[in-house]
Amino acid sequence: MILGDLGAQVIKVERPGAGDDTRAWGPPFVASESAYFLSVNRNKKSIAVDLKHPRGAQIVQQLAGVCDVLLENYVPGKLRQMGLGYEQLSGLNPRLVYCSITGYGQTGPHAQSPGYDSIASAVSGMMHITGPEGGDPVRPGVAMTDLATGLYAHGAVMAALLQRQKTGRGVHIDCNLLSSQVSCLSHIAANYLNAGKEARRWGTAHESIVPYQVTTSTALSSDTVLILV
Repeated sequence: MILGDLGAQVIKVERPGAGDDTRAWGPPFVASESAYFLSVNRNKKSIAVDLKHPRGAQIVQQLAGVCDVLLENYVPGKLRQMGLGYEQLSGLNPRLVYCSITGYGQTGPHAQSPGYDSIASAVSGMMHITGPEGGDPVRPGVAMTDLATGLYAHGAVMAALLQRQKTGRGVHIDCNLLSSQVSCLSHIAANYLNAGKEARRWGTAHESIVPYQVTTSTALSSDTVLILV
C-alpha cells in the first residue's frame, strides 16, 4: 500500500471466486465493497489466480520475471512447493526483491505455525503492557503488529532496491510479525535486561511522566468529558 502511495504499480494476487477475506469485512460497506478493504488496498490492482493450478503458477512466474518486488505471506516452504520460492523465481529474475512476511520467521520451532496479529501481539509482550492498571491484558484497538510489520517490510524493500542499484542483484527479505513487534518494545526489554525492571500495565498513564493520563471532567456540562493532559 505504501509502495503504491509512492508511485509503484501494485498487483494484488487473490483467490478466484472469493478474493481477499477482507472484501467481506463490514459493515460499513461503500456500495458493495468493504470500507476496510478499500482503506488498506488503495492504489492496488487485483488479479484472481489459482496458485495450485499449473497455469496459475505460470502466471505468477511470468509476473515475477518482469517485476521489481514480490511480497508473499505464506508459511515457509509453501510457495516453493508450487515452484514460486525465492530460489526458483530469482533464477528467472536475478534482480527480484522477494519479501516474505510470516508469523515467526523462516526457521525455528514455530516457523510452520500460522501467524495472526493478536497472537504475535500476545507472545511479544505487547498485550502484557496494554490495559488498565491492575486489570487484565488488552488487545490494542487496531492491529498494531500487522501495521508495524508492514512498515518494517516497506523499509526493508526500499533498502533492498537501493542495494540492487549498487549490486545489480535482488535479495530475499525475511520479515515476521513476532520480530517486528518485539523490536517495537526495545525500551521495555532494555528496562528489564539492564535494570531488572519488569513492565506492567498503566492504563492511560505513564510510569515516569506526569501529567500524561486521561482524566475525566464534568465541570463544563452534565456530560462526562475525557481530557488528555
